Amino acid sequence: MASSLAAQLAQIAVKSRTSLDAKTLKASHSKSLIFEPRVAAGQSFPEIYALCHEGFVDLCQLDNRFSIFATTLFSDESLDADRTQMSKEENAALDKRVESFLHLAGKALRLIPAIKALEWLVRRFRIHEFNTAALLSTFLPYHTIPAFVTLLSILPSSIPPEYRFLDPYIRTLTAPPRAAVVHQATNRVEFLAMFSMYTLKTCRERKEYPGLISFWGGVMAEAVNGMLDKMRSGRRSIQMQNDQTLLQQIVPILGEALVMKEVPGLQIASYMIVTIVASKASLDDNAITAFMDQIVHGWTPETFRPGMVCLSILSQYRSAKQLSGRVTKALVKASNLVPTLQDISQTYRVDRLANGLAIALVDRLAKKGDVRSLPIINELLTGKFLREKQIKVVYKTLIVAAHKITDEVDADGHIRKELGATLITLSQAGGEVGDAIRNAIEEVDFDIEELELRLETAIRPKIVIEPVEEESETMDVDVSASEKQEQEKAAFERLAKLSTPKASCLVQEPSDVFEQLSAFFLSSAANEEGLQRFDAAPVLSRPTAPTKTFYFSFYMRVWSGSFPTLAKAAALDRVRLRLKEQDCAEKDFQAIIPYCIVALADPAKRVRRAAADLMAVLGQLYSNASKPVTAVWGAKDVYGKTTGTLASLDSGSSKSLIESVLLPSLEEFILHEEQISVALVTALESSNDNKTGEKKLALSRSARLSVLKFLSGHIEKTPLLAVKLRLLKPVNQIRSISGTSRTDLLLPLFQWWAGQSDAEARRVVARESLDQSTIDTAFAEMVVASSAAGVQFLLDLVKEPQVAQRSGLVDAIFARIRKIWPTIKSDVQFSTAQTLLALSQSGSADMSSVSLEAANVLRKVDLSTDVLLNFLDSMQDEVKAATETPATKRRRVSAAERPRNIGTQSSVDYKETISRITFILELVQESSPQTHPELLPSLFTALSDLQHLRALVGSELGYLQNMVLSSLLAMIPAYQSNKALTIDASVGHGDILASCIQRSTSPTVINAALLLVASLAKTAPDVVLHSVMPIFTFMGSSVLRQADDYSAHVVNQTVKEVIPPLIETFRKTRRNLVASTAELLSSFVVAYEHIPSHRRQDLFVSLVENLGPEDFLFAILAMFVDKYGASDSMVQFTVKIMSSFSVEVQLQTLIKLLDLTGDIFKPKPALSSVILGKNETGDQDPAKTAAKQLALLPHLLDNRRLKLEITQLAERDDMDSARIRDLYATLLENLLGLATTLRARKPLHNRCADALYNLLNLLSITEFIKSVEMLLDRPNVELRQKVLRSLEMRVDKESIADVQSRAALLAFLPQLTAVIRESDDMNYKHTAVTCVDKIAEKYGKKDLEAVAAAATTIAGDHCLGQASQSLRVMALLCLASLVDVLQDGIVPVLPVAIPKTLGYLQQSLGGEKPNAELHNAAFAFMTALAQHVPYMISGGYLGQLLACSNASAAAGLDTVSDQNRLDCMHFLAKLVDAKALFVALEANWPKAVDCGFQAMVGQLDILAMALDKHPKSAVTKNVTTLSAIFFNGLDLRRHLASKGHKKELSAAQLDQIENSINDCALKMIFKLNDAAFRPIFSELVEWASSKLPKQDVAGRTLRQLSLYGFLLTFFSNLRSIVTGYATYISEGAAATLAKADLKDSAQRDLWKRVLRTLQQCFEHDQDGFWQAPAHFSSVAPILVAQFARASAVDVNSELIPAVVELAVAADSKEHHKELNGSLLKLLRSEQASVRLGVVKCQQELTKRLGEEWLASLPEMLPYISELQDDEDEVVERENGSWIVEIEEALGEKLDNMLH
Repeated sequence: MASSLAAQLAQIAVKSRTSLDAKTLKASHSKSLIFEPRVAAGQSFPEIYALCHEGFVDLCQLDNRFSIFATTLFSDESLDADRTQMSKEENAALDKRVESFLHLAGKALRLIPAIKALEWLVRRFRIHEFNTAALLSTFLPYHTIPAFVTLLSILPSSIPPEYRFLDPYIRTLTAPPRAAVVHQATNRVEFLAMFSMYTLKTCRERKEYPGLISFWGGVMAEAVNGMLDKMRSGRRSIQMQNDQTLLQQIVPILGEALVMKEVPGLQIASYMIVTIVASKASLDDNAITAFMDQIVHGWTPETFRPGMVCLSILSQYRSAKQLSGRVTKALVKASNLVPTLQDISQTYRVDRLANGLAIALVDRLAKKGDVRSLPIINELLTGKFLREKQIKVVYKTLIVAAHKITDEVDADGHIRKELGATLITLSQAGGEVGDAIRNAIEEVDFDIEELELRLETAIRPKIVIEPVEEESETMDVDVSASEKQEQEKAAFERLAKLSTPKASCLVQEPSDVFEQLSAFFLSSAANEEGLQRFDAAPVLSRPTAPTKTFYFSFYMRVWSGSFPTLAKAAALDRVRLRLKEQDCAEKDFQAIIPYCIVALADPAKRVRRAAADLMAVLGQLYSNASKPVTAVWGAKDVYGKTTGTLASLDSGSSKSLIESVLLPSLEEFILHEEQISVALVTALESSNDNKTGEKKLALSRSARLSVLKFLSGHIEKTPLLAVKLRLLKPVNQIRSISGTSRTDLLLPLFQWWAGQSDAEARRVVARESLDQSTIDTAFAEMVVASSAAGVQFLLDLVKEPQVAQRSGLVDAIFARIRKIWPTIKSDVQFSTAQTLLALSQSGSADMSSVSLEAANVLRKVDLSTDVLLNFLDSMQDEVKAATETPATKRRRVSAAERPRNIGTQSSVDYKETISRITFILELVQESSPQTHPELLPSLFTALSDLQHLRALVGSELGYLQNMVLSSLLAMIPAYQSNKALTIDASVGHGDILASCIQRSTSPTVINAALLLVASLAKTAPDVVLHSVMPIFTFMGSSVLRQADDYSAHVVNQTVKEVIPPLIETFRKTRRNLVASTAELLSSFVVAYEHIPSHRRQDLFVSLVENLGPEDFLFAILAMFVDKYGASDSMVQFTVKIMSSFSVEVQLQTLIKLLDLTGDIFKPKPALSSVILGKNETGDQDPAKTAAKQLALLPHLLDNRRLKLEITQLAERDDMDSARIRDLYATLLENLLGLATTLRARKPLHNRCADALYNLLNLLSITEFIKSVEMLLDRPNVELRQKVLRSLEMRVDKESIADVQSRAALLAFLPQLTAVIRESDDMNYKHTAVTCVDKIAEKYGKKDLEAVAAAATTIAGDHCLGQASQSLRVMALLCLASLVDVLQDGIVPVLPVAIPKTLGYLQQSLGGEKPNAELHNAAFAFMTALAQHVPYMISGGYLGQLLACSNASAAAGLDTVSDQNRLDCMHFLAKLVDAKALFVALEANWPKAVDCGFQAMVGQLDILAMALDKHPKSAVTKNVTTLSAIFFNGLDLRRHLASKGHKKELSAAQLDQIENSINDCALKMIFKLNDAAFRPIFSELVEWASSKLPKQDVAGRTLRQLSLYGFLLTFFSNLRSIVTGYATYISEGAAATLAKADLKDSAQRDLWKRVLRTLQQCFEHDQDGFWQAPAHFSSVAPILVAQFARASAVDVNSELIPAVVELAVAADSKEHHKELNGSLLKLLRSEQASVRLGVVKCQQELTKRLGEEWLASLPEMLPYISELQDDEDEVVERENGSWIVEIEEALGEKLDNMLH
């Protein structure tokens, strides 16, 4: 039960968020998003609140929605909030507020204020523990930023299950990748649901932000995609089940997201997810339809297009059936449905969506009569959305709907009329759509013509029979056959009453009879009988048809108008039949030919077939005529009064047209409506020449001209626009015949059409159901390019305000001008362009469309050079007018020279001027300026004019300048490739560009101008080079500071193209190049600070490369360091620039830098005075200037790349390497010379030395040593020393595995030893020894002989024997290193080295101030010897070394020195022979005593370490020596107390030394057996008690004091093992206790120490040693007797414990009785202190022994009773305590016993 409870409590503790543990609370408080834990742990809540509240205030300023939290989460009261003390309801309310804040703060997590505000919630409300899921969800979109990792570091150990996937990233504190989040969402649907709910809640509260939406959408899409892949199965049933499972999981989320209209981003993301589901899941139509319904239910104008994309994709996975009612209704309501579909169809398939919508709309039309859907259906069918099969299905559905529509749906026939018109329009459509529809008409299994007529008669019969049908509107629909016959009879009776009009039906406004007749005709056209009766009606005057025009013109107008196909075919048949009659044989019916052509161009195949039959009859008439017919039917009145001017054909031309052009191709005409136009164009454009070789008749030129005039005449006269349109189609393809163009013939018609008002034109077009834009285009195409009058007519038209209102006609006119522009004559082009320019700049609001179109034409056509020059000249005139320059001759003037009395214009005038200039320059720029290089002078003039104009208008005019510059830039390649084109250098183009660059503030203009300068510098350098310097000066303050890539490109191009020719120019003048370009270089150097950091290096490398690195690199580097100093950043930058060039260039640059530095100190500086800086007075400070240069030099020489390349080149044996060596030698010589010159200037000289050091390091070690050998022959010792120092540093850097380095350095050792032997310079020797040390330490073991020779030299008089202290130190340190290398090989050197070392060691300690450096070096050498050759340190050497160690310990040196000494002594203790060491220690003990405490401690440490290290055998063999050491040590007290001793020790120090001696003694004892140690122990006791004279009481006392100190340690540590040794001390101890004079402090200490020793001996007796009567009686009486001294000493601390332990050890009633009796006797002592001491002793004995001790209680009772009335209160009180102890031990009261 207890274990179960403990487990439950442990679980509660784990889950609990409260803790009373201070450490846990501190750790919890240290969790922070901003501060390190150690900082956060020390912060108070007021401090945190003050900081975080600032962030909250900043958040409120960013979004005032945060302010609602000012009174809750961020109020002053929140300082005292403690979640652990809140109730459940309070915590729930707080959670809501926290989560609301997190939803709102999500968008600002990249901002510091948001992190500060969240810091408060973390620190005060611990939201990372209480609201972990919400906090993680808020941060999750930012999972890649450092703040998310910080959040992970403060999360509790237990996080929500959904976020367990973050555990690995919490442990490693790394940001989780996106793949981990997606994987969790894919495999753990609860995580996906949780984060989706978080996102939806954020959106519901309108706190969303784009980052959250995009993150959720991306994760959701990838997760759904992964889930679909994971759920994929080969079994359909399982696949469907998996799909249903997925839908159940995601549909609730998507359902809400799709209808969240306020968050369009969320809807669009949901569309993407729905698309993925539809494309990868096997959804049925119901599911897809549900998704589509939900999409349209929630979409908004903003999400309409993405929703349409989603619908189109969903439709592709749905069966081909109509859309649902909801989707259809939503789509119909959309204002821009078809354009949107058109846009989407460019990327996605929309055919199924369009198909389903069209079928649904047709269904709505049939069921509800929704006629609004017809335009949409029409656009869907003609908009190329559907495939051919779908088009057919939709059209057939329309036809079926037309059959199904009844009067219930369409009471007034309006719907059927509209539907009929739509069907007819669609059947006449062109292209693939029209073909598909006509194929569908042919495929249907009912008569489509009958349907057309039925639809038409639903309206038109009502118009004719209206008086009869007014009787009842509710009459039955079903009419009996007899009634129908009656109605038809009445109708024909009325028809018979109509009178025949005199005018033709082809006049402009036909009579009302035509409308009535057409209605009768339509109602009769369905059957042959009705047609015959109608045709025989008197009103048609069929018999007079050959002489009158009414009959034929009626039918001609019918088949040319917008009538049903069946009616058209019937009309053609009526005319064909009438022409077959005999009375028509003598007439020329050429007026019918144009209308036959129109019928042959009809979209309906049936009409074309009927027209072909008619044309065949006409052909028979012409072919049967025996002679030419002169009587032309309708020649005077077919078009009414205007017919008289109609051109006609002669009989031959008519016959040729029919027989040669029309009849041969009738079958082709029937097949396609376009063939008639092709045939006519081919015939009219051909000649008598038979180019094809076929035997085919061709029209003569006169016949062709006649036909053209004939057709043109009918086009002009016919009242039907449809006829005009179809005839214009072939005619507009005929340019001219015999000099007569169609423009000449048809221009009046165009004038008529253009003269119509916009309303009238619309009315005419609507009457014939035509497209006005098609008609406008056809009329505009009447004008041919060769007709100047026609072109001018077009321009005159667009100037007319009435025409300008007709936007369609204006568009057609300008489209025609644009089309014919390439073929217009140049002079006409010139004038047309001027007119168009004037029109484009027209400011009239009525002419705005004309202006736009004119401008558009000029932009689209190819303008010639002359036109563009004219435009530019006009622009100059504009500028001239604006500035009112008085001079007649244009010249360039500066701003200061410009007349101050320039007239001012209004801002409107300037605006118009600028607008015109802008347009002209845009035309130039868009006209491929590279093809018009002749414009260059004019453009430069324009650029100059713009400089004048910008000063007037106060604007940059950057756009205009940039256009001019870009155009000029495009022309330059033409001048480069064509040498015939030249640029006049005397005009001043360079000055114009310089002015443009200097005055402009636009980076774009400056960049363009610089690129132009660069191009001109390459093409015509004389044009710009004299203006380059001001340009570069300006570049330093402008374009060089730009951070964009384009500006960088501009600068690079300018540098690349301008600088080389500029330098070449300076070379020709034989001037100093650097001095000549100093200003240019300075402009770049000064701009360095402002150049973006990422561009600096590339820019200056490019600059130097183009200047020439051999000549200019040193100058650039010198100017940099002179300007900015040798800072770290500048050094790094200059080194990078230097590294970009070859080794040869770098060495040359370094040489020139040295020369430049030397030039500074010349009496008359040359180049340095030009390129280096000056102070305020204009003079140079040579020292400062040179210091900057020399500060850079070492860094340049320390360049790693330079070292590598020099090493590679130096190892080669060729010309390049020889050149490098020469340059290196020159550089070294110059540097040494400069160092000599600057010797008096110490700082500069030191910098030269640094440079020399780095210079010598350039070479490889092999090459370097060769250089060193050469330099060591120089007489300059200082130089030689520096060379050796550099060698020392090089040795450190060399790899120990480098064989070449090892060989070279070891081979150099003899030369170093020679330096040591032969040189008299101590510093030089010192450096050589250091080099030997470094080389031997790294490579010495590979050549021991060379190292041994070096060691001999160093240990000899030439080195170690020298008087220089530093040399001695270095020699000793080197010898120490050589010992490590040589080990036994060092032995031959030691007879010389050790004595000197010990002598120097003594010398280092002998002066007034110890020489720590020499001391440490000597000990380092001796330590190495002790470590590697300890057998060489023995006898006298060891004694001397120990003596020196004592002296060192007493000298009070620093810690390092002491450590060096101790290291040496430790090695001695461990490795030197035991006998020699122990003998030396014994001999050296007196010296150590003389040296004081530290020396003795050190020597005892050596002894202790030696005893630990050496085996038992060694200790046993040297036991005599060791005994002597211990005897001497134990005699230390007496020795120090003797008179005249120099050193005095404190009691603590003395105790410490004795403790060390005792410890050493124990170490020795542990390694001895009893037989070996017992004699020593006996001798020791005897030595302490009897070896001194009896009269030397003090000496004996001190010895015994030390002895009993040892014995105390001895018995305390060895315990029962050595209890038997008490035999040797019991008598002596008793004697000592008995004789001790407690008034003497030493004897009192001895008395105490004896008691302690005895106590330890009693305590550890396990063998009954003290039970023996002899042993017990030898000490017991003496111990009890000591209570008599209670008045002199405190018996409680030593005596009583000893007596108690003796009683315990005795463990015998007899001994207890004897001891108790002795004590009871003392209770009657006269001295109260004695009685008190005994009572306390009795108390302790009673406690310790209990009933065993109380066995003598009867004897005790009298004494106890007496003590109850003792005169001393203390004794009486302690007696009472004793009684209590007795009672507790016995368990009964003593009252009865005492009384």
